[in-house]
Parts: sequence; C-alpha cells; structure tokens
Amino acid sequence: MADVNRGNRPLSPHLQVYRPQLTSITSILTRITGNALLLSMVMIVWWLIAAAAGPDAFATADAVVTSWLGILIFALSLWALWYHFLAGVRHLIWDNGIGLDLDTAEKLGWGCVIGSGVLWILTLIALAV
Repeated sequence: MADVNRGNRPLSPHLQVYRPQLTSITSILTRITGNALLLSMVMIVWWLIAAAAGPDAFATADAVVTSWLGILIFALSLWALWYHFLAGVRHLIWDNGIGLDLDTAEKLGWGCVIGSGVLWILTLIALAV
C-alpha cells in the first residue's frame, strides 16, 4: 500500500549538509585501492605472458611496463598495496572487538593513511638504492 504520509518524513541529508567521516572515507578508499591493484596485476600478467610468447611480444610489453606511465602505475600501486594491507590489519583489529569506539577508529584510520604514505616512501627509497 502506498505511503500516504510522505510529507511528514525527514529528507535524506544532502551533500551540502552531510560531512563524511574518516572511517567512511577510508572504507571507500580500501575498496578503490583493492580494485586499482588489479591494473598492476594485469600489467604483470601481461608482461609474463609476453615473455613466454616470444621476443616481439615481450619487447612491446616491456616497453609499456618500463615507460613513465608503467612506472607511475606501479609506484601508485605500491602505495595502494601498503594502504590495503594496513586497512586489512585495521579490520582484523576490529574483528577482535578492539578499537570500535569513535576515537580509536579515527586514530586507526589516520594510522592507515599516514602509515601507508610513510611505508610507501620508505619502500621507494629502498628500491632506488
């Protein structure tokens, strides 16, 4: 049956009113980084298949993978890997019933964001040496 009392219900919050919380942003970012890691995995698999296919296919794949765009994709994928790992650790902590209060959840969110940036930079430095 149709709801005849539609005018008395509150409206959903609009984007001008709603302020996203850090936990919701980090949750969305976890999903984005998980899906973005597929791009680098596809490039790695393509590179390996091209290596098995022959020198011409490998030369093409290697040129793309070692180009500035390929290096940028792998560098950003490295950050996504660290972020996704730390977000997984955060979820393991939450699965044990620890850190579910808002203060600790926000600290864990900042830990994921800042920690992934620090680990990413350290890994890039280690790879450059």
